[in-house]
This record gives sequence, C-alpha cells and structure tokens, in this order.
Amino acid sequence: MSQLKPQILALSEQYFEDTIAIRRRFHEYPELSFKEYETSKFIQEKLTEYGISFESGIVETGVVALIKGQNPNSKCIALRADIDALPIHEMNNVSYASKNKGVMHACGHDFHTASLLGVARILNELKDKWEGSIKLIFQPGEEKLPGGASLMIEEGVLENPKVNKIIGQHVSPELDCGVIGMKEGMFMASADEIYIDVIGKGGHAAIPEGRINPLVIASKIITCLYDRFDKVNDTPSVLSIGVIQGGSAGNIIPEKVSMQGTFRAMDEDWRAKAYQIIEEICLNTSKEMGGECDLEIRKGYPFLKNDVPFTEHCFQQATEFMASNSVIKIPKRMTAEDFSYYSHHVPSCFYRIGVGDKSGARKHLHNPNFNVEEAALKYSIGLMSWLAISS
Repeated sequence: MSQLKPQILALSEQYFEDTIAIRRRFHEYPELSFKEYETSKFIQEKLTEYGISFESGIVETGVVALIKGQNPNSKCIALRADIDALPIHEMNNVSYASKNKGVMHACGHDFHTASLLGVARILNELKDKWEGSIKLIFQPGEEKLPGGASLMIEEGVLENPKVNKIIGQHVSPELDCGVIGMKEGMFMASADEIYIDVIGKGGHAAIPEGRINPLVIASKIITCLYDRFDKVNDTPSVLSIGVIQGGSAGNIIPEKVSMQGTFRAMDEDWRAKAYQIIEEICLNTSKEMGGECDLEIRKGYPFLKNDVPFTEHCFQQATEFMASNSVIKIPKRMTAEDFSYYSHHVPSCFYRIGVGDKSGARKHLHNPNFNVEEAALKYSIGLMSWLAISS
C-alpha cells in the first residue's frame, strides 16, 4: 500500500480547489434534516460526473455509492458523511454565506459531504490498485431524532454488500487545522431529550390565594434535578435544562410552564436508572407543591463506542500517512452523534479533524459564526482515502 501514498497525496492536491468549491456550494444552500432534496440531487450529479454508480432515495434523500477495487468481494469498507444542516441564521460575512434564511451548516456537514465526494474521486481513480469494495454513505438527518443513521440501517445500508468496517469523521474547531484526534473505545455519549410541562392554577398575581404558580414548581424541579445529577461522579453523564417557557405578563400567574432539557450518558444501566430518577423528581415535586406534571423522555442516540483494534489500526495508519505529531489521542466527550448506530453494528472508527484557525480564533459548532479553515479539506480527502484502502 505504501506505493499509493504519493498518488493519494498528489490527487488530494489536484482536487483540493474543486473540493473547496463543492463545500462552499453546500454551505450556500443548506437544508434541514430529512429535507435535503437539492443537496441529494447535487451529490448525485457529482457522482454521475465522476462515473461512480450509486443508489438514491434511501430514507428519501440518502445516497449510497459503491466503488469496486480488485477482488471486490473480499471486503467492504463503508465511509459516511452526514448531509443536513441546522435551523440557525448565519452571521458570517463571506461570499458563500447561506442563502436559505434561518438554515446554516453550523456543524460542518458541508465539509463532511464535500470531503466524501473528494474521497470518492480519489478512490475511483485508483480502483485498480486497491483491494475490496468501498461503500460511500451520504446520510440525511443526523441532527434530528430518530437519526438518519438508524433509518438507513433499517433500509439495509450495511448489507448488499455487507459492510465489514465503517469510518466517519467530524470537524473539530478545538483542534488546529489538519490535526487528527482519535479515541479508541467509549468516545461519545448517548443523548435523550427531556420535555416537562408543569401545570398549576393561574390567576391574578396580586391575588395569589388559591393559585398554584407553575413557575415556582418548575424552579424547584430544576434545582432538585441539578442537585441530584451534579453529585454523580462515578459514571460520565450530564443533565441540562436549556428551555423554560411560561407566563405572558408580570402580574399574571400562568396555568402552565414548559421546560426542555437533555440527558447524556455512557452507561446503559445508569441511563435507564436516570429516567426513573427524573420521573420521580418531576412528578413528586409537582404533587408536593399542589400541581401536576407531564413528562416525556424521548430516547435518542446510543453511546458511540469505537472498536479498539480497528481504531488503533486507523491511528497507526493515520500516523504513517501524516506527520506523527499531527495525529493525537483525544478524550471522550459528552456530545452525541448518530454515527453511534453504526458503531453498534460493525467495527467503527469515528475521529475528529481539526478545522481551527491556527491564529487562535475558534468558531465553535452550532454557532451562527461557525466556519472552517478550508485548508483542512486537503488533509481530509487524503487521509480518509488512505484509511479506506488500508483497513
């Protein structure tokens, strides 16, 4: 395989500017989860241009391409990119800023998708020089439950041909441009959505007799939840309440207060127990204070666990392909990713690629000012191509 390294590096350089243009095209026309119709169409147009066969319409907007090398039935390695954007209004002053009002690629999925198209181009050009088959998964709906990964798996994306291993990447503004971060074993948390409605008895705020203020109950629930979960230190987990809505005027006690939050964990037993704790605190606190409570916990993505031998192999291969000081081990994180579904079916390696400005400026994910250092695309398309053929 070593003889292919200079060819991959040369092609990464050759296709770099094209990949930037493609990334900017995706960034300019972002689409929300499961509505990525134009994005999907553009992906199909590029694959057709490259002469790569594909299937479309998987989970409606998903696209799956297959490149066959020598001895194509010997193995199948899958590469995945997510294609959806977020409901965020972009504030970047760049020529390729979002033209779709209130929608933005604020999580780097434009980078991931453009990169995978660049990888497809490289792998297809070298297909007579590597073994097996490589499946390219352009996946919708990473940002929205139940997660496009779970739906694509249900529709057979890991079969025909059967996927032996899968690789994915995610941009990381915390890492300098071109730095690769990997973590074997447990890497990312499960993610559940919490919805709490507290019902009281509304009325005039100046006549509180007989009224039950749901805002007071809600504040007590939040305090109790944080007191309980902040004391957990034997297993990584996080509970946060991010939304509280209720009331219309300062002199009116509302009938209802609604809250939304998230729970993250890396242990399924603790995850199940936490559901019971959340329910007990919400229902008991409301009852004790004379109100009622409706609670919904929407079970989200599972934890993401990188296969240890495979990730160690990818770490070694990445170190060989890039300068050794450009590939580092990073800690586990409490963010979540629906790539986790794949990791529960086949050996997986999900890694981070640095897109941070080396000047020290960091434009963080899910932020209206998020952007990437585009020079990272050159490293991205080269490394993923290398990992695919050496896995």
